[in-house]
Amino acid sequence: MKDFNQIIGNNLQHIRKQKNMSLDRAAELTGVSKGMLAQIEKGASNPTVSTLWKIATGLNVSFSYFMEEEEKEIEHIALKDIKPIIESDGKMQVYPLFPYDQSRRFEVFTIDLEAGWNHISEPHNEGTEEYIIVTEGEMEVSIGDSAYKLSAGDAIRYLADKPHCYRNVTEVMVRFQHIIFYFK
Repeated sequence: MKDFNQIIGNNLQHIRKQKNMSLDRAAELTGVSKGMLAQIEKGASNPTVSTLWKIATGLNVSFSYFMEEEEKEIEHIALKDIKPIIESDGKMQVYPLFPYDQSRRFEVFTIDLEAGWNHISEPHNEGTEEYIIVTEGEMEVSIGDSAYKLSAGDAIRYLADKPHCYRNVTEVMVRFQHIIFYFK
């Protein structure tokens, strides 16, 4: 099983050093405490989705930059072998299938959202697009002031530079594929 905590920590330390940035400066830019950043770099902390988004936005890198590994010619992914990033005490689990790749400019996740739960996402950088394909259950996606109901087999694409929310309004878990495309 991949140890994403260690991968995340190594990549955070790499980008911080590449930018010649102290932990203090990284904390200032991201809004994440110096102590938490140090724990993440050591692989001793399992950061939440929200924390990773703060760090990614503050350091101006993609969300899945932190999960990147050396590229292989063929990569077969088994969901059962991925340790998810957990948010809200397990109510949301994010499985990074294909982390961000600079040449491809997109990343792919499987997300499980428990019954009655939602996740509010802050606006991403201008030009960022999100694609959602529901594979199990039903959900609602709110983008700005509009809401869209999606069932298994349904999909939606939208510009993610405004607040958006993934909401499970049912009594069973919803699973969806989440693709984020970075224009710039």
